[in-house]
Amino acid sequence: MRIGKIEEKLLLYKIKKNDREVFVKAYDLYINQLYRFIYFKVGNREEAEDLCSAVFLKTWNYILENSLKEHKTLKALLYKIARNLIIDNYGKNKNKETISLDGDKSVEIIDEKPSAAKVMELKTDLLVLETKLPELKDEYREVIILRFVNELSIKEIAEIIDKPKGNTRVLIFRALKSLKELLGSDEKMNNR
Repeated sequence: MRIGKIEEKLLLYKIKKNDREVFVKAYDLYINQLYRFIYFKVGNREEAEDLCSAVFLKTWNYILENSLKEHKTLKALLYKIARNLIIDNYGKNKNKETISLDGDKSVEIIDEKPSAAKVMELKTDLLVLETKLPELKDEYREVIILRFVNELSIKEIAEIIDKPKGNTRVLIFRALKSLKELLGSDEKMNNR
């Protein structure tokens, strides 16, 4: 379920007033898309679930500490916290093997009464994403997930990654170009 900008600002306002029920509602609204974002970044189901829980816990702590003053939207705050936790997680795991997708295809996609063709298309798209995203630079992978998996606007992405909207557009364009080149190189290999 998507909410508008006014509802998003009202939600954040109520959360700033320590309204637990509204925070639970926010959790329900954002958990699936936040989980997808984290899962595609870390590639491991259990790790993504742990990080997702940590994001909401850290957000609630910000609320209790009254540290939400400078944030415009709850969604941007959640994604910023998620990005920082993922970076911290990579730092902790830098001496371990590179994180790769573990073959767990249980990414939840919610769609109202999808057709069989749509389901097949989504499964194919997920397979391509799971095999090709790890080959992209981290910043490219991140903007592709935010834009096309979680369907965030350029403005929201710019706020999350702390870059101007123009730079964000260019970054998304370069990320798509890089992904297209990866897909094109696979097609060339298959046609030989």
